[in-house]
Amino acid sequence: MTHNLIQIVDTAVADAYQRGGSHLACHPGCSQCCIGIFPISQQDAFRLREALTALEQTDPEKSARIHGRATASRSRLTPNFPGDPKTGILNPDYEDSPLFADEIQADSGDSIGDNEPCPVLDPATGTCDLYAARPILCRTFGPPMRTAEDNLATCELCFTHATTEEIAACELDPTLPAQEAASNDAFNAAHHLQGQTLVAYALGVPT
Repeated sequence: MTHNLIQIVDTAVADAYQRGGSHLACHPGCSQCCIGIFPISQQDAFRLREALTALEQTDPEKSARIHGRATASRSRLTPNFPGDPKTGILNPDYEDSPLFADEIQADSGDSIGDNEPCPVLDPATGTCDLYAARPILCRTFGPPMRTAEDNLATCELCFTHATTEEIAACELDPTLPAQEAASNDAFNAAHHLQGQTLVAYALGVPT
């Protein structure tokens, strides 16, 4: 189930990258999109835990560093966690919480979670330590993608000199969100899970 979704997403992203060409600035070490918290599905969380468990056998030092960063991240996030920190499950209205609401830090204009690095990000190299198991949002970030408001959103570092027509021509498959939602629903039903979580909690809270 999860492997089918990954194959579909990665194929669509590869096609969008081929069309995007030089307009896409993504490269190893570019980690701007790895700073700031974001919700992930239980299926995303499962893949991350599975990859971390495997890494514990092949590279225990790297896995220990990930565990350490995840623990430190949870300690910073838990006082304002909009949900149950024991399970890591976010409340449905998590976007109104101090971790996500933009007006909380008036001096910077950022939410509390905007400057929180992903615990899977290696700060020394700027690369993802669990790249092959990265969440769907990470996989699809960069190419133009249709929002719920029917706008085409891109990474602010990409398509900076592209025309509206060029951006539209590189749009990521607009059916992906619906396919992801269906896959997540099926995964949750099969494993008796619900809700969304954060990467730091996915790597440290048993489900």
